[in-house]
Amino acid sequence: MVKSDDFYRETAEQKQFALETLERYSGSSIDAFQPWILLTNFPRYVDHFSSLYKCRIVEGSMFKVAHSEKLGISILDFKIGSPAAALVMDLCAFLPCYGMLLLGMCGGLRDDYKIGEYFVPVAAIRGDATSDFYFPPEVPAMANFSVQKEVSAHLEKNQIHYHIGITHTTNKRFWEFNPEFRKRLKETRPQVVEMECATLFSASYAHRLPLGALLLISDLPIKPAGYKTKRSSELIFSKYMPQHIDLGVSIMKKLDKVPRFKEYRKHVH
Repeated sequence: MVKSDDFYRETAEQKQFALETLERYSGSSIDAFQPWILLTNFPRYVDHFSSLYKCRIVEGSMFKVAHSEKLGISILDFKIGSPAAALVMDLCAFLPCYGMLLLGMCGGLRDDYKIGEYFVPVAAIRGDATSDFYFPPEVPAMANFSVQKEVSAHLEKNQIHYHIGITHTTNKRFWEFNPEFRKRLKETRPQVVEMECATLFSASYAHRLPLGALLLISDLPIKPAGYKTKRSSELIFSKYMPQHIDLGVSIMKKLDKVPRFKEYRKHVH
Protein backbone atom coordinates (compact mmCIF):
# COMPACT_ATOMS: atom_id res chain seq x y z
CA MET A 1 0.00 0.00 0.00
CA VAL A 2 1.23 3.51 -0.85
CA LYS A 3 1.07 6.09 1.93
CA SER A 4 -1.47 8.78 1.10
CA ASP A 5 1.11 11.54 1.64
CA ASP A 6 3.05 10.17 -1.33
CA PHE A 7 0.25 11.33 -3.63
CA TYR A 8 0.86 14.93 -2.60
CA ARG A 9 4.52 14.85 -3.68
CA GLU A 10 3.92 15.59 -7.32
CA THR A 11 7.12 15.47 -9.33
CA ALA A 12 7.55 16.82 -12.82
CA GLU A 13 8.06 13.27 -14.08
CA GLN A 14 4.84 12.03 -12.45
CA LYS A 15 2.83 14.92 -13.83
CA GLN A 16 4.16 14.54 -17.36
CA PHE A 17 3.51 10.79 -17.36
CA ALA A 18 -0.03 11.21 -16.00
CA LEU A 19 -1.03 13.94 -18.44
CA GLU A 20 0.43 12.14 -21.45
CA THR A 21 -1.42 8.98 -20.40
CA LEU A 22 -4.65 10.94 -20.03
CA GLU A 23 -4.22 12.31 -23.55
CA ARG A 24 -3.68 8.82 -24.95
CA TYR A 25 -6.59 7.27 -23.08
CA SER A 26 -9.02 10.13 -23.79
CA GLY A 27 -7.91 11.18 -27.27
CA SER A 28 -8.13 14.75 -25.99
CA SER A 29 -5.50 17.42 -25.48
CA ILE A 30 -4.97 18.41 -21.87
CA ASP A 31 -5.77 22.04 -22.69
CA ALA A 32 -9.31 21.04 -23.69
CA PHE A 33 -10.21 19.79 -20.20
CA GLN A 34 -12.42 22.18 -18.29
CA PRO A 35 -12.15 23.08 -14.57
CA TRP A 36 -15.22 21.03 -13.62
CA ILE A 37 -15.54 17.37 -14.62
CA LEU A 38 -18.60 15.14 -14.72
CA LEU A 39 -17.70 11.45 -14.52
CA THR A 40 -19.94 8.74 -15.90
CA ASN A 41 -19.87 5.03 -16.72
CA PHE A 42 -21.99 5.43 -19.81
CA PRO A 43 -20.98 6.53 -23.33
CA ARG A 44 -24.57 7.59 -23.95
CA TYR A 45 -24.25 10.26 -21.27
CA VAL A 46 -21.35 11.77 -23.22
CA ASP A 47 -23.38 11.55 -26.44
CA HIS A 48 -26.35 13.33 -24.87
CA PHE A 49 -24.17 16.03 -23.31
CA SER A 50 -22.45 16.60 -26.66
CA SER A 51 -25.74 16.87 -28.52
CA LEU A 52 -27.33 19.12 -25.92
CA TYR A 53 -24.45 21.57 -25.56
CA LYS A 54 -23.09 21.37 -29.14
CA CYS A 55 -19.58 20.20 -28.29
CA ARG A 56 -17.37 17.68 -30.05
CA ILE A 57 -16.82 14.14 -28.76
CA VAL A 58 -13.32 12.73 -28.67
CA GLU A 59 -12.34 9.17 -27.81
CA GLY A 60 -9.03 7.52 -27.02
CA SER A 61 -8.01 3.99 -26.18
CA MET A 62 -10.17 3.91 -23.03
CA PHE A 63 -12.13 7.10 -22.28
CA LYS A 64 -14.79 9.03 -24.17
CA VAL A 65 -15.02 12.76 -23.45
CA ALA A 66 -16.71 15.99 -24.47
CA HIS A 67 -15.72 19.49 -23.39
CA SER A 68 -17.95 22.55 -23.17
CA GLU A 69 -15.87 25.72 -22.89
CA LYS A 70 -19.06 27.74 -22.54
CA LEU A 71 -20.08 25.79 -19.44
CA GLY A 72 -16.56 25.22 -18.13
CA ILE A 73 -17.48 21.53 -17.85
CA SER A 74 -16.03 18.34 -19.29
CA ILE A 75 -17.83 14.98 -19.19
CA LEU A 76 -15.79 11.78 -19.22
CA ASP A 77 -16.91 8.16 -19.54
CA PHE A 78 -14.30 6.09 -17.69
CA LYS A 79 -16.07 2.74 -18.18
CA ILE A 80 -17.01 0.41 -15.29
CA GLY A 81 -15.36 -0.88 -12.14
CA SER A 82 -12.94 0.07 -9.40
CA PRO A 83 -9.67 -0.24 -11.40
CA ALA A 84 -11.03 2.18 -14.01
CA ALA A 85 -12.22 4.51 -11.24
CA ALA A 86 -8.75 4.54 -9.68
CA LEU A 87 -7.12 5.15 -13.04
CA VAL A 88 -9.25 8.14 -13.95
CA MET A 89 -8.60 9.74 -10.55
CA ASP A 90 -4.86 9.11 -10.69
CA LEU A 91 -4.72 10.83 -14.08
CA CYS A 92 -7.17 13.69 -13.57
CA ALA A 93 -5.58 14.63 -10.24
CA PHE A 94 -2.83 16.39 -12.23
CA LEU A 95 -5.30 18.62 -14.11
CA PRO A 96 -6.01 22.18 -12.94
CA CYS A 97 -9.47 20.93 -12.02
CA TYR A 98 -11.59 22.36 -9.18
CA GLY A 99 -13.88 19.40 -8.57
CA MET A 100 -15.69 16.38 -9.95
CA LEU A 101 -19.13 14.80 -9.74
CA LEU A 102 -20.01 11.20 -10.57
CA LEU A 103 -23.27 10.71 -12.44
CA GLY A 104 -23.62 6.98 -11.82
CA MET A 105 -26.26 4.33 -11.32
CA CYS A 106 -26.88 2.01 -8.41
CA GLY A 107 -29.07 -0.82 -7.20
CA GLY A 108 -31.56 0.15 -4.50
CA LEU A 109 -31.63 -2.14 -1.44
CA ARG A 110 -34.61 -0.73 0.48
CA ASP A 111 -38.21 -1.82 0.03
CA ASP A 112 -39.46 1.74 -0.39
CA TYR A 113 -36.92 2.73 -3.04
CA LYS A 114 -38.17 3.17 -6.59
CA ILE A 115 -36.41 3.08 -9.93
CA GLY A 116 -35.69 6.59 -11.15
CA GLU A 117 -35.14 8.07 -7.69
CA TYR A 118 -31.83 9.66 -6.75
CA PHE A 119 -29.35 8.62 -4.09
CA VAL A 120 -26.72 10.90 -2.56
CA PRO A 121 -23.99 8.76 -0.96
CA VAL A 122 -22.15 10.21 2.02
CA ALA A 123 -19.85 7.20 2.34
CA ALA A 124 -19.12 3.83 0.78
CA ILE A 125 -18.36 0.39 2.20
CA ARG A 126 -15.01 -0.59 0.74
CA GLY A 127 -15.76 -3.91 -0.93
CA ASP A 128 -13.83 -2.82 -4.02
CA ALA A 129 -10.29 -3.85 -2.88
CA THR A 130 -8.76 -1.15 -5.09
CA SER A 131 -9.20 1.50 -2.40
CA ASP A 132 -6.77 -0.50 -0.24
CA PHE A 133 -4.02 0.96 -2.42
CA TYR A 134 -4.78 4.44 -1.06
CA PHE A 135 -5.57 3.88 2.62
CA PRO A 136 -5.56 1.15 5.29
CA PRO A 137 -8.87 -0.70 5.82
CA GLU A 138 -9.88 1.35 8.88
CA VAL A 139 -10.05 4.59 6.89
CA PRO A 140 -13.63 5.17 5.67
CA ALA A 141 -14.40 6.08 2.07
CA MET A 142 -16.19 9.41 2.35
CA ALA A 143 -17.63 11.64 -0.33
CA ASN A 144 -16.53 15.26 -0.22
CA PHE A 145 -18.95 16.90 2.23
CA SER A 146 -18.91 20.32 0.54
CA VAL A 147 -19.80 18.84 -2.85
CA GLN A 148 -22.54 16.62 -1.44
CA LYS A 149 -23.97 19.55 0.49
CA GLU A 150 -24.44 21.43 -2.78
CA VAL A 151 -25.91 18.33 -4.43
CA SER A 152 -28.50 17.90 -1.66
CA ALA A 153 -29.31 21.61 -1.55
CA HIS A 154 -29.94 21.69 -5.30
CA LEU A 155 -32.23 18.65 -5.17
CA GLU A 156 -34.20 20.12 -2.28
CA LYS A 157 -34.50 23.53 -3.92
CA ASN A 158 -35.97 21.90 -7.00
CA GLN A 159 -38.20 19.62 -4.88
CA ILE A 160 -36.65 16.45 -6.28
CA HIS A 161 -37.11 13.42 -4.08
CA TYR A 162 -33.87 11.69 -3.09
CA HIS A 163 -32.36 9.34 -0.54
CA ILE A 164 -29.11 9.78 1.35
CA GLY A 165 -26.87 7.24 3.05
CA ILE A 166 -24.22 4.59 2.51
CA THR A 167 -23.44 2.61 -0.61
CA HIS A 168 -21.66 -0.73 -0.84
CA THR A 169 -18.99 -0.71 -3.54
CA THR A 170 -18.26 -4.18 -4.88
CA ASN A 171 -15.72 -5.35 -7.44
CA LYS A 172 -18.01 -8.25 -8.46
CA ARG A 173 -20.49 -7.32 -11.15
CA PHE A 174 -22.42 -10.58 -11.43
CA TRP A 175 -23.31 -10.88 -7.75
CA GLU A 176 -27.10 -10.97 -7.95
CA PHE A 177 -27.20 -14.78 -7.80
CA ASN A 178 -24.59 -15.14 -5.05
CA PRO A 179 -26.33 -16.01 -1.73
CA GLU A 180 -23.28 -15.19 0.40
CA PHE A 181 -22.94 -11.72 -1.04
CA ARG A 182 -26.65 -11.02 -0.69
CA LYS A 183 -26.38 -12.07 2.94
CA ARG A 184 -23.45 -9.70 3.44
CA LEU A 185 -25.49 -6.83 2.05
CA LYS A 186 -28.21 -7.50 4.61
CA GLU A 187 -25.69 -7.69 7.46
CA THR A 188 -23.84 -4.48 6.57
CA ARG A 189 -27.06 -2.56 5.82
CA PRO A 190 -26.07 -0.23 2.98
CA GLN A 191 -28.91 1.51 1.17
CA VAL A 192 -27.58 0.89 -2.36
CA VAL A 193 -24.90 -1.10 -4.17
CA GLU A 194 -22.60 -0.09 -7.06
CA MET A 195 -19.03 -0.57 -8.30
CA GLU A 196 -17.03 2.67 -8.11
CA CYS A 197 -17.84 5.04 -5.24
CA ALA A 198 -15.46 3.68 -2.58
CA THR A 199 -12.56 3.84 -5.03
CA LEU A 200 -13.45 7.33 -6.26
CA PHE A 201 -13.94 8.67 -2.72
CA SER A 202 -10.66 7.19 -1.46
CA ALA A 203 -8.61 8.25 -4.48
CA SER A 204 -10.06 11.76 -4.53
CA TYR A 205 -9.28 12.18 -0.83
CA ALA A 206 -5.73 10.94 -1.35
CA HIS A 207 -5.24 13.33 -4.26
CA ARG A 208 -7.03 16.22 -2.55
CA LEU A 209 -9.46 16.54 -5.46
CA PRO A 210 -13.02 17.29 -4.25
CA LEU A 211 -15.48 14.71 -5.59
CA GLY A 212 -19.09 13.90 -4.94
CA ALA A 213 -21.72 11.65 -6.50
CA LEU A 214 -25.32 11.77 -7.63
CA LEU A 215 -26.55 8.24 -8.25
CA LEU A 216 -29.66 7.18 -10.12
CA ILE A 217 -31.42 4.08 -8.77
CA SER A 218 -31.61 1.94 -11.90
CA ASP A 219 -32.66 -1.41 -10.45
CA LEU A 220 -33.84 -3.15 -7.27
CA PRO A 221 -31.61 -6.25 -7.26
CA ILE A 222 -32.74 -7.72 -3.92
CA LYS A 223 -36.36 -7.96 -5.04
CA PRO A 224 -37.51 -10.95 -7.13
CA ALA A 225 -36.64 -10.23 -10.78
CA GLY A 226 -35.62 -6.74 -9.74
CA TYR A 227 -32.24 -6.78 -11.41
CA LYS A 228 -31.51 -4.75 -14.53
CA THR A 229 -32.26 -6.24 -17.94
CA LYS A 230 -31.54 -5.10 -21.48
CA ARG A 231 -35.09 -3.81 -21.81
CA SER A 232 -35.21 -2.01 -18.46
CA SER A 233 -31.80 -0.47 -19.12
CA GLU A 234 -33.07 1.13 -22.32
CA LEU A 235 -36.02 2.54 -20.40
CA ILE A 236 -33.71 4.03 -17.77
CA PHE A 237 -31.64 5.85 -20.38
CA SER A 238 -34.60 7.22 -22.32
CA LYS A 239 -36.65 8.24 -19.29
CA TYR A 240 -34.14 9.43 -16.71
CA MET A 241 -30.79 10.23 -18.37
CA PRO A 242 -31.69 13.77 -19.59
CA GLN A 243 -32.67 14.98 -16.12
CA HIS A 244 -29.65 13.26 -14.53
CA ILE A 245 -27.28 15.15 -16.82
CA ASP A 246 -29.18 18.41 -16.41
CA LEU A 247 -28.88 18.12 -12.64
CA GLY A 248 -25.16 17.40 -12.91
CA VAL A 249 -24.57 20.47 -15.06
CA SER A 250 -26.68 22.69 -12.78
CA ILE A 251 -24.81 21.48 -9.70
CA MET A 252 -21.45 22.16 -11.37
CA LYS A 253 -22.57 25.71 -12.15
CA LYS A 254 -23.42 26.23 -8.49
CA LEU A 255 -20.10 24.78 -7.34
CA ASP A 256 -18.30 27.18 -9.67
CA LYS A 257 -19.71 30.07 -7.64
CA VAL A 258 -18.22 28.73 -4.39
CA PRO A 259 -14.77 30.34 -4.02
CA ARG A 260 -13.34 27.79 -1.57
CA PHE A 261 -13.10 25.08 -4.25
CA LYS A 262 -10.85 27.19 -6.45
CA GLU A 263 -8.75 28.40 -3.53
CA TYR A 264 -8.35 24.86 -2.21
CA ARG A 265 -7.03 23.49 -5.49
CA LYS A 266 -4.67 26.45 -5.93
CA HIS A 267 -3.22 25.61 -2.54
CA VAL A 268 -2.80 21.94 -3.45
CA HIS A 269 -0.97 22.72 -6.69
